Amino acid sequence: MSDTTTVQAGAIMTTLSLSLPRRLLAAAALAALLTGCSFIPAYERPDAPVASAWPENGLGIETAEATAPLAAWSQFITDAQLRELIGLALANNRDLRVATLSIEQARAQYQLTGAGPLPVVNAGVTGSRQSTNDGDTISSAYTGGLLVSAWELDFFGRLASLTEVARADLLSTAYAREAVQTSLIANVATAWLNLQTANALLDLTEQTLKTREDSQRLTQLRFDSGVVSALDLSQAQSLTASARATLAEQKRQLAQARNALTLLVGQEIEPRLLTAGDVPLGVFEDVPAGLPSDLLLRRPDIQSAEWSLRSANANIGAARAAFFPSISLTASVGSASSHLSDLFRSGSFGWTLAPQALLPIFDGGRNRANLRGAEVAREVAVAQYEKAIQTAFSEVADGLAGRATLADQLTAQEELVKAESQRYELSDLRYKSGVSSFLDMLDAQRSLFTAQQAVLQSRAALLANRITMYRVLGGGWDAGAVELAESAAPAAAGATP
Repeated sequence: MSDTTTVQAGAIMTTLSLSLPRRLLAAAALAALLTGCSFIPAYERPDAPVASAWPENGLGIETAEATAPLAAWSQFITDAQLRELIGLALANNRDLRVATLSIEQARAQYQLTGAGPLPVVNAGVTGSRQSTNDGDTISSAYTGGLLVSAWELDFFGRLASLTEVARADLLSTAYAREAVQTSLIANVATAWLNLQTANALLDLTEQTLKTREDSQRLTQLRFDSGVVSALDLSQAQSLTASARATLAEQKRQLAQARNALTLLVGQEIEPRLLTAGDVPLGVFEDVPAGLPSDLLLRRPDIQSAEWSLRSANANIGAARAAFFPSISLTASVGSASSHLSDLFRSGSFGWTLAPQALLPIFDGGRNRANLRGAEVAREVAVAQYEKAIQTAFSEVADGLAGRATLADQLTAQEELVKAESQRYELSDLRYKSGVSSFLDMLDAQRSLFTAQQAVLQSRAALLANRITMYRVLGGGWDAGAVELAESAAPAAAGATP
């Protein structure tokens, strides 16, 4: 390399007293020493703002060690047809698919934020031409090699805090996805139950309509023979028309129940999976006899709210670090020459190292406002976490209240059907014997139909309550996805400075 090139390379690249490897090692060691600093406040889980015991309803509380965890959904549901429908929903439901993709989006953001403390190395070529004062001479300078631009040394943990924010957001998203899955399973089970109940009500209404049409034809014959009055015929016609109206309503509800189930499953359902049949009470496992005292905290929606709170807490550390100096490093290593054709020839090697430290002096209150905003965001997250617990407690309390009374209600309704059946049979015999009026027989027939409907509805309510208990107790959700997210998002290391 010529003397001119050497002088120009020296002018372009700053020469330091230490060799390049020693300088870079020293900078890396200093960065490693100081990046352990963190201003993230110590996290403390807020106390649950609910009572320490469930309402008195016949279902007590046991410690977590004394009660086995709830079964997975495939064990909670015993019907093979419904299991297949839920499997299709887990594969095709769009809400669950969006929730799953949100995890991947949050994981990408976490990886992006996690790369913040690492330098970005680029390969580049730069050139400049400059004239002297008299304009007669033009000097040229060209450099090429590896460049590190404004690498921030995370001395005060700002980038580490932001990485922890992204990690907490990832885990919150993962738990939110599990909450969506639990709700989906419960919704599919509820829609299937509604479909089966609508089928049962439709069959009951069709049978009732047939009975009333037969009764109307008989009354018409008796009227034509002058045995009964026009009032009796009108009452029979009214009862038959009422059954026809109910039948139309039941057909509409059946179609709507089928549409709701199709939407949840996410695809057209094969007719074999829509076959109507008797629904035994054992189709859904009942809630265990005792409930652990810390059961609410395992619900995925509450876990999601808590990780959102952790995210807000970590963001305070980043806001605090902004008050301290920002130290960055710009470096380059490569070739330099006054002629572009000589840029990569031997003997033109050079390097630069340019550290920079910026201490906030005046920013118009931006950093203070940012810190206050982060602190308020944490307070909001605390309120949201507490509200999630309160909502969960209320849902469980309502579910327990239903569990304690619905079985008794169903038993009473079944006894009512027996009584109304006997009443109808006796009223029909008395009417045919001329002992009682036609109105008494029609009233007994109407009451029997109402009682039979109430039994089907009470039975559906009891089973729906079991589905509700499955959902509000956190379900048998699979923690595998959350564990995978946690393994992919290790905790950010940090010590209080």
